[in-house]
Amino acid sequence: MPESPVFHTRTALAEGLRELFKQLEARLSLRSPVNVYLAGGMAVHLYTSERVTTDVDAEFGARVFIPNDLIVDVTLEDGTRGAVHFDTNYNSTFALMHEDYTDDAIPLDMGTEHIRLYVLSPLDLAVSKIARFADNDKDDIAALVRLGLTNADEIEQRAICALAGYVGGQVMLKLNLRDAVVLAREVESERIASGQQLQTHH
Repeated sequence: MPESPVFHTRTALAEGLRELFKQLEARLSLRSPVNVYLAGGMAVHLYTSERVTTDVDAEFGARVFIPNDLIVDVTLEDGTRGAVHFDTNYNSTFALMHEDYTDDAIPLDMGTEHIRLYVLSPLDLAVSKIARFADNDKDDIAALVRLGLTNADEIEQRAICALAGYVGGQVMLKLNLRDAVVLAREVESERIASGQQLQTHH
């Protein structure tokens, strides 16, 4: 059974994300609630605290205008500087998404009044990485599995269900899925082995 996620909300990137949403809310002068679904590397960062990205992949439940100049400068823990901003080209239809991904997203209070932030579940986040499956996507899947937030069987089952609604060619996608499941199983094996080593040392 996957472990319950704990969000890392006190990192420099998470603080930058919080400020970005607060500024967006002020700029939009929102008067009614808007659901926002966070995906991509920033969502992975909230779960793992490892992933470093300044792009924010967010899907809005209502039509909103994202100002191009909405940027929050941050200084990361290692001293490097970055600029947290919305990726205005983000489109969830290009990712592999299960039809229930919004229902299963996890709410996260970022201190905004009208913006209701939901973070894609670790499982759906892993599945969303399969369509592109670049090196950072592989790293993200591995990190989520390593923390016990999802596993190979879950990813495989969820992705197969999601294939029915995928817009685009499925040949490459199925190859990526196969490789993603192999990767997840390898990480699971390493996790089990390291856990057993810890037990033998006690």
